[in-house]
Amino acid sequence: MNIIYLHGFKSSPLSVKGQLIADYCHCHSPHNIHFLDLNIKPDQVLATVSELIEQLDDVALIGSSLGGFYATQLVAKHGVPAVLINPAMRPWRLFRDLFGIEQIPFKVTEQWTLDNAQLDYLERIAVPFVQDASKIMVLLQQGDEVLDYREAERYYSAVSPTSLIMTEMNGSHAMENFADKLPMIFEFLSYSVK
Repeated sequence: MNIIYLHGFKSSPLSVKGQLIADYCHCHSPHNIHFLDLNIKPDQVLATVSELIEQLDDVALIGSSLGGFYATQLVAKHGVPAVLINPAMRPWRLFRDLFGIEQIPFKVTEQWTLDNAQLDYLERIAVPFVQDASKIMVLLQQGDEVLDYREAERYYSAVSPTSLIMTEMNGSHAMENFADKLPMIFEFLSYSVK
């Protein structure tokens, strides 16, 4: 299986979750992990990841926060399975709320500045309802200080069959005890990719 890890906003492939995934794969599974730096414009992210999906066999996604939003769009386009970790539901609104009109355009990295055109693009491409929901596992924690977990619960359970949703009390946006969830994540993806 080829697993593509989609990190969150202002994160990196070297994030704690990314390293935990890499370590778990190295020790416990024969799967290939692909890490991409997603600190680029959203249309470039989706084009780059789509191209990689089309080049590989037996692809699955793990997406965290903004990476979870991207993964949802990619599942709809390519029909690949995904595990989402505290996924961002409406990132265009989230970023406008976080940064306010006066801070957008927002310089994320030396190479990437997030602007209103990109936020409008995210809103335009968002699938109105989850597609291939049964291929998606959603991990949520109620203590998420960035996102309202109930938005994801509503979205991923609004169709039948629903996505597999696991909501824990407390926790955080970073997803506490993530390492403990890796065996379950890999089992779900291995089963779903067939």
